[in-house]
Amino acid sequence: MSTKQPPPLMKKHSQSDLVSRLKTRKILGVGGEDDDGEVHRSKISQMLGNEIKFNVREPLGLRLWQFVSAVMFTGVAVMALTFPDQLYDAVFDEGSVSSKTSIRLYGGALLSISLIMWNSMYTSEKVIIRWSLLTEACYFGVQFVVTTITLIENGIISNGAATLLFSRALFIFISAYYYYQVGRRPKKL
Repeated sequence: MSTKQPPPLMKKHSQSDLVSRLKTRKILGVGGEDDDGEVHRSKISQMLGNEIKFNVREPLGLRLWQFVSAVMFTGVAVMALTFPDQLYDAVFDEGSVSSKTSIRLYGGALLSISLIMWNSMYTSEKVIIRWSLLTEACYFGVQFVVTTITLIENGIISNGAATLLFSRALFIFISAYYYYQVGRRPKKL
């Protein structure tokens, strides 16, 4: 009995044909630039999105600012939770507060924000970093306005309050600067 030999395997030449490969990639939607100027290597990276381009260009001093912010938020939160009288006295140069509960609640809120700041240090996702910087800038802005109104109502401006207002304005500027820098599109070479 004779066995029939299978036909020889035909080698496809479409993989080596450059025009055919480009057509295939175009149909699949990979290899081209998207709206952000990013070139996707696969359909998976196109669907999931990738933040690799952020790893290439980080604003100078961003991680240091994130660390300083996290330490500041944690320190003030711990002070508000444990020593509410001293924190109030440091800002407003008055006697003791009528209720420590509000200052302790403020400390709890700051502790929650500090957790966001600590966790944003360990990510390279631009969106998360920008949201944490925006949260920080909004917090400092609200604190600046509330402290200013309180000082105007009391009619007393202490050195501690003036320093606090100046530092809050500086922190708003720094957070807004990094928020803008992280959101900028990288320059094309």
